[in-house]
Amino acid sequence: MRLLERMRKEWFMVGIVLAIAGAKLKPSVGVHGGPLKPEITVSYIAVATIFFNSGLSLKTEELTSALVHIKLHLFIQIFTLVFFPAAIWLFLQLLSITSINEWLLKGLQTVGCMPPPVSSAVILTKAVGGNEAAAIFNSAFGSFLGIVITPLLLLLFIVRRYIKDWLERKKPPFGAISSSVLLMIIYTTFCDTFSNPHIDLDKFSLVLILFIIVSIQLSFMLLTFIFSTRNNSGFTPADTVAIIFCSTHKSLTLGIPMLKIVFAGHEHLSLISVPLLIYHPAQILLGSVLVPTIKSWMVSRQKGVKLTRPPV
Repeated sequence: MRLLERMRKEWFMVGIVLAIAGAKLKPSVGVHGGPLKPEITVSYIAVATIFFNSGLSLKTEELTSALVHIKLHLFIQIFTLVFFPAAIWLFLQLLSITSINEWLLKGLQTVGCMPPPVSSAVILTKAVGGNEAAAIFNSAFGSFLGIVITPLLLLLFIVRRYIKDWLERKKPPFGAISSSVLLMIIYTTFCDTFSNPHIDLDKFSLVLILFIIVSIQLSFMLLTFIFSTRNNSGFTPADTVAIIFCSTHKSLTLGIPMLKIVFAGHEHLSLISVPLLIYHPAQILLGSVLVPTIKSWMVSRQKGVKLTRPPV
């Protein structure tokens, strides 16, 4: 199962590259008013499909089972949806005086406002052996908070209740469906970019944004680690693992459709989307590289707790 998920993510990364390359080679196909009619197929059908699919794939019974860890959930949700965007905003006040493309900086701010993904944070937490139930709750609940303003989500939970048995039996390929639709959105977004002669992205800004994104991820992972391992924090080593991944990961699946809605018709939409498109693979790559180190730390801490525990 883990191998299939890894293969799907690798296929999706390749798909992003191909979608952008295809948009560069033939932007007229997916441009506004072109053969694909993105003003209809993307703005309405694709975006609605993403949210509908995400709502159906959320297992509300798993949210209920992990609900009791109030302190842990508050920490993750406040860090993700309050501290993260506020810290990015303050950081961008400093970066605004540099020569970095202003639309990439605006895109970086949108990354900070995104909810956590349902998949990658849970997978990495499970790979380390951390608190998987907490990761499931906070990833799913964080995604719910991210789109709670969309009335469609309420409909999704209602629909899922009535077709729950069918979903469990058939196990529809939610991930493949969302990925395919998302690639279409990315393709048409960049078609608009490459067909607009007034938009120019300098390589210097792109390299700096890549460096900034990796630095932000590492800094925030370290920060959550320090906060969650303080004396009397009340968090177990397994809880800390869930906190590290859930607090710092951002959802591309929900993020791109949100940007498509909020910045509909904006000529710089693709530039605003670039930081999120970079952040997503970077968080998976960085998390995968750190899994052995974090797992080793967690195992050693758990052994230390057992050794210091007084005999019964």
